[in-house]
Amino acid sequence: MFASIILLLICIVFIVIQLKSRRPKNFPPGPPVWPILGNILDLSLENPLKDFERTYGNVYSLFLGPKPVVVINEMKTIKEALVTKGVDFAGRPQDLLINDSSEREGLVMTDYGSSWKEQRRFALMNLRNFGMGKDSMEERIHGEIQYTVDTLEKSIGKSFSPQNMFHNAASNIICQVLFGKRFEYEDETIKTVVQCFTENAKIANGPWAMIYDSFPLIRSLPLPFRRAFKNVETCRKIAKSLMNEHKQTRVPGEPRDFVDCYLDRLDKPGDRSSFSEAQLTMYILDLHFAGTDTTSNTLLTGFLYLMNYPHVQERCQQEIDMVLEGKDQASSEDRNNMPYVQAVIHEFQRVANTVPLSIFHSTTKDTELNGYSIPKGTLIIPNLTSVLNEEGGFRICIICNTGCWLERLIAVLF
Repeated sequence: MFASIILLLICIVFIVIQLKSRRPKNFPPGPPVWPILGNILDLSLENPLKDFERTYGNVYSLFLGPKPVVVINEMKTIKEALVTKGVDFAGRPQDLLINDSSEREGLVMTDYGSSWKEQRRFALMNLRNFGMGKDSMEERIHGEIQYTVDTLEKSIGKSFSPQNMFHNAASNIICQVLFGKRFEYEDETIKTVVQCFTENAKIANGPWAMIYDSFPLIRSLPLPFRRAFKNVETCRKIAKSLMNEHKQTRVPGEPRDFVDCYLDRLDKPGDRSSFSEAQLTMYILDLHFAGTDTTSNTLLTGFLYLMNYPHVQERCQQEIDMVLEGKDQASSEDRNNMPYVQAVIHEFQRVANTVPLSIFHSTTKDTELNGYSIPKGTLIIPNLTSVLNEEGGFRICIICNTGCWLERLIAVLF
């Protein structure tokens, strides 16, 4: 009997060892790995990566189920990965919730390669043509601000949540670039799209996306992550409807907006490129989401902070009044004379921390970082929160006396 128990224990230990995910040779260190589960149980819902950096340094590894993941922290290391070795880390993982829900179309999660380069080049060129960084975009923003002011004036004396207002305003500005039109704030189309975007952002940054990404066997089950697929399909139908409207009213060769430009590109004879109507549909949603969620959440953060720090709000107003000298609208040129206002806006962006773990990357080939070996196809998480909270080296913030790192973040991302 005793021998049988010992043999059973040996078998159990052997099975556990075989099931346990193993770090490759010279792979970044990390916490002990559970069989099958990986490090899922080590991650908190409030702050999944809390305290790992202190223990394992700027480059460490985790396992989401059996899948190895490398997390990179702090400015110097993230810059080396995404800028100095940009091509090595330019890939996108192709087996996550966001990929499956979009059917691997669009731009944000397209893997690095000729298709991504072609689509990105097209987007940058045409977004600039329709106002990004130009005076025409400034005019659209001024126009939308008036609707925002009207909404605020109607709320005087009433309880009011500005979240939907900021989402609608940011959405309308990008809608004018994409579709050449804006939507009233009570329009059911814009309300549906904003609701779907908000829900999917919560799902993508929550535990159900982590579970979906970690355990492929459960992906077909009717669990809460299925809601993301329904939301994408709802938005896809709206985008197709707007695209069909453009087909009926457009004049080939005379584009009114981004969608017209893409349809003109599809008209080129004998073109075997990556352009297609299915790609355009998800392209629209990618650009719409990217131009809405981050901007609106940053505005909401700024709104909250100015409410909590009225002395900062007052000083901003004084500087604006002094620079504008009676003008009722500020231009992009005026910001050069508003150092205090710019510092406050930068701090809003830092504190808002709208994409704390950035867009997930993957390695395009076997590479090295900080002396560690990282195999091709490894999922990479740039922890931007660590950059935004990094101490030392930059000016002290005028609101909360912490380092403001916006300039460094921009250097890394772009």
